Amino acid sequence: MNKENSCLVASSFIKKYKAGYPLITDETIQANSLREEGMVFRLVDESNEFIARAYYGKQNKGIGWVLTYDEQEVIDEAYFIRKFQAAFQQRKSLFRDLETTAFRLFHAEGDGIGGLTIDYFAGFLLINWYSQGIYSFKKPILKALEETIEYRGIYQKKRFDQGGKYVEEDDYVVGERGAFPLIVKENGVQYAVYLNEGAMVGVFLDQRDVRRTLRDHYTDGKTVLNTFSYTGAFSVAAALGGATKTTSVDLANRSLRKTIEQFSVNGLDYEAHDIIVEDVFHYFKYAVKKELTFDVVILDPPSFARSKKHTFRAGKDYPSLLKQAIAITADDGLIVASTNCAQFQMKRFKAFIDQAFKETGVTYQIVEEFSLPQDFKTTKSFKDGNYLKVVFIRKQTLK
Repeated sequence: MNKENSCLVASSFIKKYKAGYPLITDETIQANSLREEGMVFRLVDESNEFIARAYYGKQNKGIGWVLTYDEQEVIDEAYFIRKFQAAFQQRKSLFRDLETTAFRLFHAEGDGIGGLTIDYFAGFLLINWYSQGIYSFKKPILKALEETIEYRGIYQKKRFDQGGKYVEEDDYVVGERGAFPLIVKENGVQYAVYLNEGAMVGVFLDQRDVRRTLRDHYTDGKTVLNTFSYTGAFSVAAALGGATKTTSVDLANRSLRKTIEQFSVNGLDYEAHDIIVEDVFHYFKYAVKKELTFDVVILDPPSFARSKKHTFRAGKDYPSLLKQAIAITADDGLIVASTNCAQFQMKRFKAFIDQAFKETGVTYQIVEEFSLPQDFKTTKSFKDGNYLKVVFIRKQTLK
């Protein structure tokens, strides 16, 4: 497809790549010959021995991804067909699940192609391109999809820098045009999604197992606070699980109408629940002042968030956030602590949890843990790819 150059791997990284590490960064290779996004090149050692074949594509994580460790494998339409066939075969059980019609169909480096994800929404496909480099393969990728899966239509999101401006745009690609909102199911719960409206479609598919567990085991007869609530997906799951009342708090104005919509498509009376457009940090102060407590508190902040008065970075500020949640969680109540920050692993996240509880003088018990669901496939050679960490924490009764 493109002229193939060779790039020398730094000696300290050779063993890592030979063990299957997929991400290319400036520090791992001599990248002087890489000029054009989408360029396919060889990784070689000091003896010019082949290690892997990769493509050049700048994104926030690095400058490209390994495509194959087979020197004879050509990166063409047949290559993408093989990758898609293997990935779709592994998700057969989800295709057969009548209660779930939205899931991750192809998960980037976990399925062998970093920078590319494909989601399935009730017959529609949504492609996320994370670099201009992977986007340059659009034609063979679309042809490969046509050969490997039946679909109603395809939408895309180009989530990469173009001309100095960060672009998160939606675009109809091919097939049937969707009528939005598109109603999908997740473990029997209905969600309204929009494949044509902004970078986020209305529900984060990586939390599927967490929402099911919350609904089935932890919310019956409980009061639930859902912070950074987005479109209220956790709140809906909690209400369907028998919660007496949910409170959804998010700073974005859209969260009100979006949450109302999610309650409504499930036949729930949204007026029986509180939907609040407010800075979560302000709400914590209000709840403390009014001596409010909740049986279940859900903390699922973005890795980075900024409001007029607050800046939140998960890698630094999560213990402080958790301390505020502890203050308004009832004794024997549950905190669902979640982060999608890839900069640290579960061990450090648990250290954050321990720090927060020790500093508040409250004892706790971890009752459940979650990482990415099966369709968000990861590889052991790239720990950062397993970004989701969720811990169910029981706040124990003060003696």
